[in-house]
Amino acid sequence: MATLLYRLGRGSMRRRRLVAAIWLVVLVGLGLAAATLRGPIADNFTMPGTESQRALDLLAEQFPAASGATGTIAVKAPADGALASPQGQAVVKELTQEAATLPGVVGAVDPFQVGAVSPDGRYALVQVQFATGADEVTDAQRDAYEKVGERVEAQGWEVAPGGEVLSSVPEVGSTEAIGVAVAAIVLVVTFGSLVAAGMTMLNALIGVGVGMAGLFAISSVVDLSSTAPILALMLGLAVGIDYSLFITSRYRQNLMEGLPPDEAVGRAVGTAGSAVVFAGATVVIALAGLAVVNIPFLTVMGLAAAGTVTVAVLVAITLQPALLGFAGRRVLPRKLRTTVPVGDAASGEQAADAGTSPAEDRSGFGFRWARLVTRFRVPVILVGLIGLGLLALPAPDMRLALPDAGTAPVGSPARASNDLITEGFGAGFTGRLAVVVAGDTPQATSAAIPQVTALVQGTENVLAVAPPQLSPDGRTALLGVVPKTGPTDEATETLVNDVRAKVGEFRDVEVLLTGATAIGIDVSEKLSDALPVYLLLVVGLSVLLLMLVFRSLLVPVKAALGFLLTVAATFGITVAVFQQGHLADLVGLDTPGPLVSFLPILLIGILFGLAMDYEVFLVSRMREDFVHGDTAQQATINGMGHGARVVTAAALIMISVFGGFVFLDDPVIKSMGFALAIGVAIDAFVVRMTIVPAVMSLLGKRAWWLPRWLDKILPNVDIEGEGLRAHLDDRSPARA
Repeated sequence: MATLLYRLGRGSMRRRRLVAAIWLVVLVGLGLAAATLRGPIADNFTMPGTESQRALDLLAEQFPAASGATGTIAVKAPADGALASPQGQAVVKELTQEAATLPGVVGAVDPFQVGAVSPDGRYALVQVQFATGADEVTDAQRDAYEKVGERVEAQGWEVAPGGEVLSSVPEVGSTEAIGVAVAAIVLVVTFGSLVAAGMTMLNALIGVGVGMAGLFAISSVVDLSSTAPILALMLGLAVGIDYSLFITSRYRQNLMEGLPPDEAVGRAVGTAGSAVVFAGATVVIALAGLAVVNIPFLTVMGLAAAGTVTVAVLVAITLQPALLGFAGRRVLPRKLRTTVPVGDAASGEQAADAGTSPAEDRSGFGFRWARLVTRFRVPVILVGLIGLGLLALPAPDMRLALPDAGTAPVGSPARASNDLITEGFGAGFTGRLAVVVAGDTPQATSAAIPQVTALVQGTENVLAVAPPQLSPDGRTALLGVVPKTGPTDEATETLVNDVRAKVGEFRDVEVLLTGATAIGIDVSEKLSDALPVYLLLVVGLSVLLLMLVFRSLLVPVKAALGFLLTVAATFGITVAVFQQGHLADLVGLDTPGPLVSFLPILLIGILFGLAMDYEVFLVSRMREDFVHGDTAQQATINGMGHGARVVTAAALIMISVFGGFVFLDDPVIKSMGFALAIGVAIDAFVVRMTIVPAVMSLLGKRAWWLPRWLDKILPNVDIEGEGLRAHLDDRSPARA
């Protein structure tokens, strides 16, 4: 692989104008396609095969009037008892009529007809039924719905439209630019050259542009959830900058060893590019592996992010060499451009064989840190394990749920409606359930309704059961159920399970429980069940891949255990902040609550790939030096000394990019950005740059042991470029 990438890098540099033109055409073409073919963003947290989804499908087929999006308008009168007065009733009637005539609305229910008025006569709920699902409601229809009741508000009443129809797509704005700006500063400090930093950032941004344009171009035929483009952007930016950083850094190192630019870029792509391809492949495999969970929206999220990572890899190994060809030696700091001589392929090979450049400085922080860690390896390992263990303590208390209006940003329309409903009626009214009774005949359905109502009403934690609504043919009935607790409360989850257990034994009719709250519970349970299987899959994959790369048994096991430490500590910190509310103000979190149900499994997939990035870039240099004659101790120090600066910069860039998303108001995106930033920080600085060298030093040469029979059957992926060096030795000293 290294030899193939070496040729690709040199070819891309020599034909840099053609390569740059091709990527520019791709970017413009996909941009035009995205602008013309872009489809709507969906928020369908569906779960095929679950009871809640079967109920929704049944409603869509037999009761289409009840399958569209719903809205709830919360109304608060100026004083207690005002709704009982003729004036109050007139105001509510006017508001109901206004809602019923909104575009896209098929009807609105007068709260006095269904008893949706609080006992104190001050609060009322107007139910609004839309003709289409929430994803198909247009922006114009949503805007009109949000403005309903403006005239009534002028009279001193409070009107707060809410419900699933107000679900909106998180907007990416200027706050995320903070992370990109910090990443640019890190690049400038790392390279000491504006040209090198600018080329690296430009390359990453082009890759992100291509990836996102392609994603939106196919959105008309693929249902994208609102978080899928955000995740793709988040990952595309982070890995795009990092992959370009690794190749540019190796290119600069080759230049300082005396290689001419085309040879320097070829070897940079052949060595660092091999690690980039491997690291990118691990991220893509982990994200694509989310499909095994068999949850459509999660599969789309994983594949969307995997697509942007794939583009980032392709851009790094083709466009980056071309851009480096335009920059030449200007990627070096100004003072080194004239002091470092320009050599040829032969002199560069001699420097490479020596294992170090003549001017190599081994007094840098990376070397000093490596010597310190390896000297005190046992205390370092113990402190690291104990510290990460303490951080992981809150993890067992983790609760999962889909987001609801109760955790929406304070001041948003959805949150205002949720708070007003809770104030007037209780938390249960914000997460009502729906029981669907379906029979073969209207008589069977009618006979079962009283029995179902009694069973549900007698279930603990049920506040009320609404009168049934019948489908036109009378074979399907819909019963509204109001719990006493909120949508994400543990008692509500217990209630859902209790109701299903009670009504699941009817023979003549099918009784199904659904609603947004029930769907959220089903999704969370399915994801919780899939989490151990997916974790085992990812850990097993990491052991296998690293065994191929490092020709070792203990190194992959150590890497997998380090990954598990990272995941446990990250879960613990995220639970402490977002669920338990510790230091929530620092991240701008208004209301702590359960973590979004797909965060843990998504976090495992992403952190796995990123953790393998740092493992490969650090440990591959250790193995390279060990194979070429260094002691295991010195090889560990060399690997850390050469890789610490680049890995530190890469980690800071990822932390900055992910951290930029913490400033978004959306709590789901906020928690994703926070967890990824914390996970990268823990894995890079605590696990890979501290615990790993300490363990490698403790293991010594035993770290590189592999049974002969296994060594023979494992393919050689040559990520360190041994085959490339042999290829360069065999050819003539002159450049090909």
